[in-house]
Amino acid sequence: MEAKITELQEIARQVRIDILKMLTRAESGHTGGSLSAVEIVTALYFSKMRHNPKNPSWEERDRFVISKGHGVPVLYAILSRCGYFDRSHLDTLRQLGSILQGHPSSGITPGVEVSTGSLGQGLSQANGIALAGRLNKKSYCVYALLGDGETQEGLIWEAAMTAAHYKLDNLCAIMDNNGLQIDGPVSKIMAIEPIVKKWESFGWHVLESNGHDFSQILPALYRAEQVKGKPTMIVAHTVKGKGVSFMENKVKYHGVAPSSEELESALKELGV
Repeated sequence: MEAKITELQEIARQVRIDILKMLTRAESGHTGGSLSAVEIVTALYFSKMRHNPKNPSWEERDRFVISKGHGVPVLYAILSRCGYFDRSHLDTLRQLGSILQGHPSSGITPGVEVSTGSLGQGLSQANGIALAGRLNKKSYCVYALLGDGETQEGLIWEAAMTAAHYKLDNLCAIMDNNGLQIDGPVSKIMAIEPIVKKWESFGWHVLESNGHDFSQILPALYRAEQVKGKPTMIVAHTVKGKGVSFMENKVKYHGVAPSSEELESALKELGV
């Protein structure tokens, strides 16, 4: 599914449109953190990861864990565009009986590897999948998307030690480092800097990237795969609400869906 940068940029634009429409219809959900992760997840599914929408259980597939489960609208939009399920399901986000709930559920949504939502747990789940791959002599890679506010959780650092201890070089974590969480700026709620030095001190290979620039994201993902003997963390610097000017860097849009009027304005910005 490898695509060129211009194609990826267009996919990302369409994914943002999907996110905004489905959240507006649902009248609830997490807008800012879904929009900030668009290029990261697009790069993974349309250029980097080995996966097969026609066979979601393909044993050799790369695995993706969205630890910041509240940002799952971006994953649903991507999975639908890859062909894991009919795009009509996007109209049912967060509805009773829908296969697209407010947090990902591996039991009901094709293409979702693990159920997440309780922050801090996804990296441990990714560790387990990576260890299983080693034990089963599989060559797949595991990618875990973390929120920056999520890294305030102690469980993240236990998982960080575990991954380094077992030298999980088939694991790549990506931090959606948008600087905002539900209560305000990450730096004021519980500062995580110097984040690069912290992950390095825990035994990880650390890369930094503009999380909205495919010419930086893709090389970082490919470099991560070449690292041997330790896991890799990509600190992706992003913008909360990216792509919609009045949502960018606004903490109020962390867990608020757009109104119909806001959707109309946002779609104009996105060329609809």
